[in-house]
Amino acid sequence: MIRIVLVDDQELVRTGLRTLAENDGDIKVVGEAATGLSGLSRVRELRPDVVLMDIRMPEMDGLEATRRIVADSDLGAVRVLVLTTFDEDDHVFEAIRAGAAGYLLKDIVPEELRRSIRTVAGGDALLSPSVTATVMRAVADRLHLRTDDGRLASLTTREREVLEQVGSGHTNDEIAQALHLSPATARTYVSRLLTKFGARDRSALVVLAYETGLVRPGG
Repeated sequence: MIRIVLVDDQELVRTGLRTLAENDGDIKVVGEAATGLSGLSRVRELRPDVVLMDIRMPEMDGLEATRRIVADSDLGAVRVLVLTTFDEDDHVFEAIRAGAAGYLLKDIVPEELRRSIRTVAGGDALLSPSVTATVMRAVADRLHLRTDDGRLASLTTREREVLEQVGSGHTNDEIAQALHLSPATARTYVSRLLTKFGARDRSALVVLAYETGLVRPGG
């Protein structure tokens, strides 16, 4: 059973998300909150597998609540999926940079919502190539993307190739196919990158790939 907490300031939205999420029986909403601050408190109390987090809320927005969850060592197993009705690129990037494992619009179809929750609960990031490309195109000027800022110096050629694939939003299986590796080897390389950079999950690797210019918007 995947345990989730809903954090959204609209009760109607929370009710709808609860109904849709619990439809198949393998996902259970164990708590709700209407503000970022109370959401943070509920997450610390309940230690869910996944948090569905709105961005714009009173007291504390979802981005700050996400940052605090990610920074709390006691919540290392908790994954955050950011939800919003605002398809705004800066919010997507900031959510990923804050440590969110994925980003969803609230008009997502029910099956995709449940699939996304399962994906994140399983330890994978929910970052499709189309989403990452859109986000990074929008923030390219603000990031002042470079060819390399030194953080990639310790990587082998193969590690750079794998990081580029991760930054482009590809799954381990897709990376394995593109680089002619076994899926197990692809997973090992991704794990090695996470360790080298002290990254919490793949989302952080995506940001790194763009910040260093290894992956470029539209590339």
